[in-house]
Amino acid sequence: GRADQQTMIGALKKLFETPPAETEEARQRRMRLAAAALLIETARADFTQEASEEAALRQLLSSSLQLEPAAVQELLQAASAQLDESTSLYEFTRVINDCYSAEQKRELIGAMWRVAYADGDLDKYEEYLIRQVAELTYVPHGDYIRAKLEARP
Repeated sequence: GRADQQTMIGALKKLFETPPAETEEARQRRMRLAAAALLIETARADFTQEASEEAALRQLLSSSLQLEPAAVQELLQAASAQLDESTSLYEFTRVINDCYSAEQKRELIGAMWRVAYADGDLDKYEEYLIRQVAELTYVPHGDYIRAKLEARP
């Protein structure tokens, strides 16, 4: 009857409505998670998670995101879990593309280089990963190289 029709029309309307806006807090968290995941991936890329890389990672997250150590710990755990489930970097780089300015993207690539260099040794897998992320987030090649040179100890 008429009520069913109303329900159906209501349901159809809903499909075309824009979804509720994400809160700024949720958006920030998504941004942080994506950045943390990419930094963890950098530390893991050479198949050894050195204490020095882990320390660099924590320090970068804490300083760049102004987070307390406990919050950094929580973020690292959440990002690691997300990485373990994910099949590609695409879900992380997509967030970066949606939410980050060109400047923030360059900073992220710089942070990845710093993590890669933290153990005093740049590995080809680390380099490959960072190049991939730079390409997926449209960081110009010149900026990618500059970030690498600046991060080099």
